[in-house]
Amino acid sequence: MKSKLDPLSMAAMAVTVVSVAATAPLTAAASASPLAMAFWRNCLGFAVLGPLLLLLRRREVVRVARGERGILRREQWRPLVFGFLAATALALHFAAFMTSTRLTSVAMSTALVATQPVWQALIAAGQGVRTSRRTWAGLALSVLGAAAAGGLDIRSGGTALLGDLLALVGAVAQAGYTALSERSRADVSTPLYSTFTSLVCGLELLAVCLLADIPLTGFDRSTQLSLLGLLILPQILGLGSLNFALGRTSATTMSVLLLLETPVAALAAWWFLGQGIKPATVPGLLLIIVGVTVVVTSGGVERATAQQGRHRSTGIPPYPAYAPYTPQPSPTPQHLTFPHSVKRDPRVDWARHTEDESPTVTLTYHGAGAFDTLFLRMPHAAEEEPGLDGPTEALADHSRRR
Repeated sequence: MKSKLDPLSMAAMAVTVVSVAATAPLTAAASASPLAMAFWRNCLGFAVLGPLLLLLRRREVVRVARGERGILRREQWRPLVFGFLAATALALHFAAFMTSTRLTSVAMSTALVATQPVWQALIAAGQGVRTSRRTWAGLALSVLGAAAAGGLDIRSGGTALLGDLLALVGAVAQAGYTALSERSRADVSTPLYSTFTSLVCGLELLAVCLLADIPLTGFDRSTQLSLLGLLILPQILGLGSLNFALGRTSATTMSVLLLLETPVAALAAWWFLGQGIKPATVPGLLLIIVGVTVVVTSGGVERATAQQGRHRSTGIPPYPAYAPYTPQPSPTPQHLTFPHSVKRDPRVDWARHTEDESPTVTLTYHGAGAFDTLFLRMPHAAEEEPGLDGPTEALADHSRRR
């Protein structure tokens, strides 16, 4: 994707970083229980996502409700289970991360939860994905930085150390959400999947709050303003500006820019909450940012290299694992024509990409609720919108509407 770094795109990137960075300071400024804050954040997010889903994807919702999409067929139960587990991981992420902002500093909390790409790379390696030396170097830098930054908390113990551990749990849970989402998002669009995970996440947090007898009403004015800020900034404004910026720059660029969340959040906490940064933790925080940057930037290189190797070894573009059918070889492969009324082999669409392009682009960031993971995938032939000439145009339209 060609970057168009015009002033409007740069402004959208700046708004995205500032909106996402507001998550930790707003949570730390509230006086209500972090679990109650997490519930209301998801509840308010669903209240916004639900009407938007009905407005923008009404046909899809109707098809799912009528069973025309086959969402609840036997072969679809497994993706549905993975979606439920992904929402559970998202609920754990919110609970752990938002609690950590009360126990440790905002800078430490955001820096440690930003190590999510590190844990995601480890999960991928555990699943058999080949990991480059560059990625392992980034992992080592991140671990070293986390140990250095948390050294003071480790020696002092107490709530600060517990907050650091909860921030790491939040990062691992977010990585689990990403991995599980990749397994479950086979036949639903991003708006529908995000609404589903937001609903499940909110219901689970509600159950926890009721069981723990955590009050969900009677908040003071500062808590109410914090909830409003969480809805407007990371949930709505951050997501909207991110989607706009993604249409003009690469996902890798945005992933690296979003690492600025840590210094921006630390500056906001110092300005509004009076939280200072201990000088001894600065080198460790910088190492975390550098290590995560190395991991994020190495991901695109690995995907392009792997795809190039598959092209050279087999001469056939990779076939998507989530395709709903197994295509039969065409009797005349040299002259393929596909009328709009006939299902096409997805491998033909995959062949449109060059060796440096990846059909799946994953952007993971913290701060936008159920939209923490954004996928740009080639759509199924059956899911193409009327009036579009092919999957490439459908993908571009899908990205713009999100």
